[in-house]
Amino acid sequence: MTLASKSHDPMTNQLSEVKTRVATVLELAKSLGADGAEVAMSRQQGLSVGTRMGEVENVEFTNDGALGITVYREGRKGSASTADLSEQALTKAVTAAVNIAKYTSVDDCSGLADKSLLAMQPLDLDLYHPHEISTEEAIELAKECEESALTADPRISNSDGANFDTFAGFKVYGNSNGQLVGYQSTRHSLSCVMIASEDDDMERDYAYTVNREFSMLESAKNVGLQASHEVLSRLKPQTIPTGKVPVLFRADIANTIWGHFIAAISGGNLYRKSSFLLDAIGNDIFPKFLNISERPHIAKALASSAFDSEGVLTQNREIITDGTLQTYLLTSYSARKLGLETTGHAGGIHNWLVDAQGHDGSFDAMLKTLGTGLLVTELMGQGVNVVNGDYSRGAAGFWVENGEIAYPVSEITIAGNLTDMFKSIVAVGSDVDMRGSIRTGSILIDEMQVAGH
Repeated sequence: MTLASKSHDPMTNQLSEVKTRVATVLELAKSLGADGAEVAMSRQQGLSVGTRMGEVENVEFTNDGALGITVYREGRKGSASTADLSEQALTKAVTAAVNIAKYTSVDDCSGLADKSLLAMQPLDLDLYHPHEISTEEAIELAKECEESALTADPRISNSDGANFDTFAGFKVYGNSNGQLVGYQSTRHSLSCVMIASEDDDMERDYAYTVNREFSMLESAKNVGLQASHEVLSRLKPQTIPTGKVPVLFRADIANTIWGHFIAAISGGNLYRKSSFLLDAIGNDIFPKFLNISERPHIAKALASSAFDSEGVLTQNREIITDGTLQTYLLTSYSARKLGLETTGHAGGIHNWLVDAQGHDGSFDAMLKTLGTGLLVTELMGQGVNVVNGDYSRGAAGFWVENGEIAYPVSEITIAGNLTDMFKSIVAVGSDVDMRGSIRTGSILIDEMQVAGH
């Protein structure tokens, strides 16, 4: 979007207005006796449409947002929020936050992030790519996606629907340390969920595409065809015998493995001593060939951010180098609890890149490396204990023999311990899934306990 077009963009004008309101709220908090204050506001506008079996199921317009104010006074903290940005409502919210702070307990670890760590002039990461689309055009996209899947094969008997979503919004953050920053962003997505049946078997699966730029989405036809391929491949699943076998997590669910790792090195779990990776900085967590880097400033990426939700400047970090843990993921509060410095992770991670230093390959190559074992394409349940690392989840996928997919499997359980699973990673594929905050290929684990039914 050019500078000229931005000046006429309603969202850009709203961003400017909200920054003014945030500055006013900060001044008001100071006048009411707050030692420090921070204000965050987000606003989102968008369109979401859904179709099922060629009929429109829902059309939803979104235009919402809320302002949150947190004040600090003599070591005490008070918070309030409002969706009403009138002067009267803002005054009421700030007054409420200041009054709440009178009654909360003193906590020496609470407070604003250190001023020296703040992003006073954040980078523009090119996250804002609005796309004008009519309701009718959005409906046609969803219908085309669904029809593409429904007509792919007579065994596709039903649909759970197709959805198209487009959102544009902004975030503004300010605090009494003189920081007042904000940025705009967009997100467009198209998804399709199909049902296939053969004899007495019925299966369900999906496909989706998501991007900051509308023009970079996969075509509606291709998303539908992908959904049809996924669901057809799952028909007539079999069970497998209980035993220990190598397990390959396909790229689109491999990020769940890294998600458990994130939980284990996040400050909240660490200072509560509820993580199996306590005091693990400098320890070998993964094989020597594995590296994980964080790159928050990739232009247009889905998890890019110039600052975290406390206004702290995000920066490139090496999370894992040659298998060794380099850093925890800390907010200002958790960092103070641990006697450390925030890492700019209030609100989550920012573009993780998983690299296996030559121990990677295409998806087909990963199957060959697997040999005979289990390919997991779906996980169910939440049987993961971050305190001791115990892992047990329901799964579905495919049995692989001699590097070739033999048949689909379902109603199985995979189990292990995350400490062992991390160290038993054999390879990470080059089939990287770019649709989330963790860019990872398929993960091959040398051995896990698999229970059939």
